[in-house]
Formats: sequence, C-alpha cells, structure tokens
Amino acid sequence: MKKLLFTIILLGCYLVTSAQNPPKVGDQLTIKAPHAHTFNYIKFPKPNILIKRGTVDRYKSVYENDVLVDDVETAKNGDTYVILKKKDGSKFFGYLSEVKANYAKALDAGEIVTTK
Repeated sequence: MKKLLFTIILLGCYLVTSAQNPPKVGDQLTIKAPHAHTFNYIKFPKPNILIKRGTVDRYKSVYENDVLVDDVETAKNGDTYVILKKKDGSKFFGYLSEVKANYAKALDAGEIVTTK
C-alpha cells in the first residue's frame, strides 16, 4: 500500500511539473540573459562565428529583445522547438532573421520568458 501511494504521489508531481502551456504561433516571448556565457537552448551562432563575421562579439545585443513565435515544430523525441523572429522585424546580429529554440528547456533555464 505504501508503494502504491508513493508511486501515485510521484506521478502527480511529474504531471504537475510537466504541464506547460504549449506554444502557439504569434505568442510573444522575451529573451533574457543566460546564466552561462552562452545560450544553451536558443540556437544562436557561437561567439567565434560572430567575431569572424565582424558583427558583435557578445550576446548583449539580444538581451531583453521581444520575439514572436513564427513556427512550432515537434521532434520525434517529444521536444517542442519554436522558430523565433524579432517583434520589430530587424535581424539578430544583423544577419539572422530567425532562430530556433527548444521551448521547454529554454523556459526552464530562464533564457526566454513569456510576456503578455
């Protein structure tokens, strides 16, 4: 009986924590500063690529940018990926019109936050 109760409690906790609102096309998000030096779940180019292109050498230019969800994709492993475009229509780092992000992991890591 104890094992059954313990299993039910764990299953309930899992369902509560994994229940996030799925993204929709047109949702507005804000890019925040990552906790590490680079973004792990938003697919921005690595800093050495930015330096070679002569644009910027840091990610500070994308902090606090408002972005819109342009497309939603679901991978075979169940992860949800979103294609993000800037709300003002400009390009990321002067040459990328859109970037791809793992929605759930980027939200959990604090790289993006939902705005209303």
